Amino acid sequence: MPPRLRAIVYQRCPRCFRGRVFRGGLRMYRACPECRVIYGRENGYFTGAMIVSYVLAVPILALLTVGIWLATRWTPEISILVGGVLFLPLVPSVFRYSRVLWMHFDR
Repeated sequence: MPPRLRAIVYQRCPRCFRGRVFRGGLRMYRACPECRVIYGRENGYFTGAMIVSYVLAVPILALLTVGIWLATRWTPEISILVGGVLFLPLVPSVFRYSRVLWMHFDR
């Protein structure tokens, strides 16, 4: 696996590929524990991560909804509602990966 892809998968620093980005949960380090690069360089830096989050979330939600609809033949409204509820546990992962992808894209 290429080093950058490995760093994204394991949520590591975009510069040194070793330092962790998150302390745990949704709490980020201010800077890389290894190379000290600052993750959020200015106010609003992670606004672009919202677009990445959208790009990640929509296909996942669509697959869940279509899969539920095909498996159960419920009405589309119920399938969307159930798909949304099943997507909720994935929200923290989407949040974390959207920020990591944004930082790697920006470097």
